[in-house]
Amino acid sequence: MNGPALIFIVGPTAVGKSEIALVLGRQLNAEIVSCDALQVYREIAIANDKPSAQAQAQITHHLINIISVTEDFNVARFRQLALAAIQDIQARGKTPLIVGGSGMYMSVLLDGIFEGISTKDNLREELTQELSAKGASSLHERLRILDPQAAAKIHPNDPQRIIRALEVVLSTGQSISSVQPKREGLWGKMPIKIFALNRPREELYQRAEARVDEMFAKGLVEEIKQVSILPLSVTARKVIGIPEVTGYLRGEYDLERAKYLMKLNTRHYVKRQLTWFRRDKRLTWVDIEPKQSAEQVADIIIEQI
Repeated sequence: MNGPALIFIVGPTAVGKSEIALVLGRQLNAEIVSCDALQVYREIAIANDKPSAQAQAQITHHLINIISVTEDFNVARFRQLALAAIQDIQARGKTPLIVGGSGMYMSVLLDGIFEGISTKDNLREELTQELSAKGASSLHERLRILDPQAAAKIHPNDPQRIIRALEVVLSTGQSISSVQPKREGLWGKMPIKIFALNRPREELYQRAEARVDEMFAKGLVEEIKQVSILPLSVTARKVIGIPEVTGYLRGEYDLERAKYLMKLNTRHYVKRQLTWFRRDKRLTWVDIEPKQSAEQVADIIIEQI
C-alpha cells in the first residue's frame, strides 16, 4: 500500500475537520473513524455537532451513534472499538481516516493505554461521587499530594484524566507517569500521518460562537429538554450545552445567558484542545487561511501524504 496506513485529521472544535475529512475520504477511498468523545451518543445530534445523515451516507463513519447517554464511555472502550474498526477498514483495502478533536483519544490509539492495571469498580464510583460533591479542583488537589508529577501535567478542569490518575496511584501505589512506558499503541507499527488543523485564534473563536448560535437555531433547547429527563452518565453530562441549557430550563437564568455560557465554555475547550495537540511533536500542522475551501485544504494534506 502506497502512503500511510493510517491518517489522523485532528484539531479544535469548529476548525472544519468534518468538511475536510469528507473530501479526503472520497479522494483516498477512506472510511472515517470518529475520534470524538461525545459523538458516540445516539440521543444527541445538535449539541455534539454530529455529522449529518447526508455526510454519513457519502462516507462510511464508525463510532457514531453507538451508545445511549445513560452509559459511560471511556478511553479503554474507545480504543477497543476504534482498533476493531481500523482493522476492519484495512482488511477491506481501504484507508482509516481518524477524525476528531479528542487529544486523549488520539493518544490512546497512538501510544496505548495502561494494560494490566486493574482498578476496583467501587474506586471509580467513589471518585466520581467525590467529583460531584466537591468538584474537580478538590480531586486535583488530592492528586497533587499523591502524584505531583501527574497533577502538574493535568488541567484542574479535566476530571476524566484526574480520576484516571488517581485510580492508578490509589490501586497500584505507582504514579501514572511510572507506568506510562508500559503502554503500547499503533505508533511505530505502521506508517501513520497526523495532520492538525488550525486557524487564526479569533477566527476560530468566531466560528465556534457562530456554531453555538446555529445549534440554538436548529433546536438545541428542545434536544436538551428531552435528554435531561434521562439518567445521564457522568461522561454524557460533560457535553457542552447540556449543563448550560439545563440551567436555563430550570429557570436559573435566561436564554441569552445560556448562550453566553455555552460560547464561553466552547472557547475554553478550544484552548484546551490546542494546548493538548501542541504538546505532541508528531503532528503536522495545517494552517487554514480565511476563505480557503475544504477542497483546497484537502489538496494541501494530500500533497504531504
